[in-house]
Amino acid sequence: MSRKLIKSTLITGGMTLISRIAGLIRDTIFAHLIGAGSGIAADAFYVAFRIPNFLRRIFGEGAFSQAFVPVFSEYKTRNDAGATRAFVDHVAGVLSVVLLVVTVIGVIAAPLLVMVLAPGFLAVPAKFDLTVQMLRITFPYILFISLVSMSAGILNTHGRFGVPAFTPVLLNLSLIGAALLLAPHMRNPVVALAWGVAIAGVAQLLFQLPFLLRLRLLPRPRLALHDEGVRRVFRLMIPGMFGVSVSQINLLVDTLLASFLVTGSVSWLYYSDRLMEFPVGVFGVALGTVILPSLSVKHVRASRQAFSHTLDWAIRLVLLVGFPASVALMVLGGPMLTTLFRYGAFRAHDVVMASRSLTAFAFGVTGFLLIRVLAPGYYSRQDTKTPVRVGVVALISNMVLSLSLVFPLAHAGLALATSLAAYINAGLLLRGLLRQKVYRPQSGFGGYILKLAAASLTMGAVLWWGAGALTTWLDARALQRAGRLAFWVVAGMLIYAGMLLLLGIRPRQLVLHKADADE
Repeated sequence: MSRKLIKSTLITGGMTLISRIAGLIRDTIFAHLIGAGSGIAADAFYVAFRIPNFLRRIFGEGAFSQAFVPVFSEYKTRNDAGATRAFVDHVAGVLSVVLLVVTVIGVIAAPLLVMVLAPGFLAVPAKFDLTVQMLRITFPYILFISLVSMSAGILNTHGRFGVPAFTPVLLNLSLIGAALLLAPHMRNPVVALAWGVAIAGVAQLLFQLPFLLRLRLLPRPRLALHDEGVRRVFRLMIPGMFGVSVSQINLLVDTLLASFLVTGSVSWLYYSDRLMEFPVGVFGVALGTVILPSLSVKHVRASRQAFSHTLDWAIRLVLLVGFPASVALMVLGGPMLTTLFRYGAFRAHDVVMASRSLTAFAFGVTGFLLIRVLAPGYYSRQDTKTPVRVGVVALISNMVLSLSLVFPLAHAGLALATSLAAYINAGLLLRGLLRQKVYRPQSGFGGYILKLAAASLTMGAVLWWGAGALTTWLDARALQRAGRLAFWVVAGMLIYAGMLLLLGIRPRQLVLHKADADE
């Protein structure tokens, strides 16, 4: 089981890495095509994309996935194949109807949604109208991508992690294709990106269907509102819709407040959030995806000690990645933004402004990662109420912090508020697991954290010395920037690894032992 978890994490992380690289290429093309602060197109598109993307986190990989996987794991463990297939058919039927209704309402109410979530756009009628137009194109994405997430839950529970992890690559490829092939032929090029989102939803669903067919679990949607399994999933999902989506709600609060700031603020937050999401998406999502089915099975089997050991292993890995990722993004944020996005319509001023919010987001990387592995500690036990209570506190904290910090720090204050709220969220989740005695840290945890911190700070000091002033990056040519950035990224990794070895941390200490995993 230990090797299987590590292998699954590496496969999922590797596929997610491909997706994130494709996403960075996509965003580089976006920066060239629509920029950030020079016009209304960028802000309009990012709001139109963020709204269905937010709902995807709720209906798809968020609350629904967290509710569906534990119940599906239980069906798979305790019932025969026929009962499991019936459960899948019934869930698919109810989910499809709910999503269809939500999609129709979303398309009709697009002006109201933009008015509520980006009220500052009302002062610029052209920006408001463009956002509404693109939202009506992108909104059906939620229907297809949520069914994709259900398919992913089935595949993940059967140990097929690679296919779901690769699927997001299709979104990036669709958007790149829309930007390069469709945009030049449209009166308003940014609208092509909205069509790229819609096409991606269909492509991602079609891609996963053959793999479900091989497992003989291709859903045949049937409306069964009174099915007990369906009721359990949706009972777990309703409170979970809020609990797992707190960080996304926080980002929507940021978008709302940023809509009142200078043009470009929404886009600066978007680009900095994209870089912050790179380590969170590649590692946090991968690890959280892999341990949820594993923890669910351990809960069904009442393996309390194995449950705790698996959670401890995941937390240690998250800290191993989170500490250096946070420091590196703070130090190299400006050079990264310059190297990746300083082309075409994305100006030097945009780099400077986006680097401010990236520094604030980078501070919260470890908190965002911890949430990814602590939340499955609750959802695997079919406890969705506790994360909701924690989420309420985190959301209120974010709102108070955002209103307090937006005035002195503008868009960077919104990013900092989101990071602080992430730590509040993670801290409360951890406290709950400790109080319930579901998780008990293994020996040496405090010393482990101190060693990681020392190695990360050493790495950060060297990178700060080597990176130099941001102006030198802005004045350099594209190939020079890329080569220099690659050198310091590799150097930082080597320095961090070397420091860990000097401080006594060995690779074998990071392996989940078979006895602990299978107990």
